[in-house]
Amino acid sequence: MSYRGAVPELPAVPAATVPSDARLLDVREDDEWEAGHVAGALHVPLAEVPQRLAELPEGQLHVVCRAGGRSQRAAEWLQGNGYDVVNVEGGMQSWAAAGRPMVSENGQDPAVV
Repeated sequence: MSYRGAVPELPAVPAATVPSDARLLDVREDDEWEAGHVAGALHVPLAEVPQRLAELPEGQLHVVCRAGGRSQRAAEWLQGNGYDVVNVEGGMQSWAAAGRPMVSENGQDPAVV
């Protein structure tokens, strides 16, 4: 991933304070997504973000991964390419620790793996 130009400081918020109506972009891998994610989030693994830009909704996106590193990279790249993004600090680990709701795709109780 490369940037088009200088990137201003990336906004970030703790998982516990992400608004309930925020548009979430989850950049984790398929197995992580299946184990547990936020209902209504858009799943685009980090490596696929540049090829799947057409799927991203308009407006601000809160970007999340497991712990915050991959979402930071994705958010920086997206911001450098003109998107309005916020990194979710602590990722899904912090989301789960804050007791925020999650769903799974595998029939098990939602979990962060």
